[in-house]
Amino acid sequence: MIDAKDVPSPERPEDAFAAVVALRSLAASLERSAVDHALAQGWTWNHIGQALGMSAQAAHKRLSPHKRAPQPDQ
Repeated sequence: MIDAKDVPSPERPEDAFAAVVALRSLAASLERSAVDHALAQGWTWNHIGQALGMSAQAAHKRLSPHKRAPQPDQ
């Protein structure tokens, strides 16, 4: 877990924006990996959508391994 004291202050915008970009990339990577593992374990899109707070259709449209856009190099 990230400790709040390690998060850059918004008073340092350059550092704060860099942290936002890094966190978004990490979250996207974790989400994709979790979806892949959930599917391999037999989860339904309904279950995945519920876990992510969206509909099954939205989860499938955005996260289906066959439909997702390639992730930019990190």
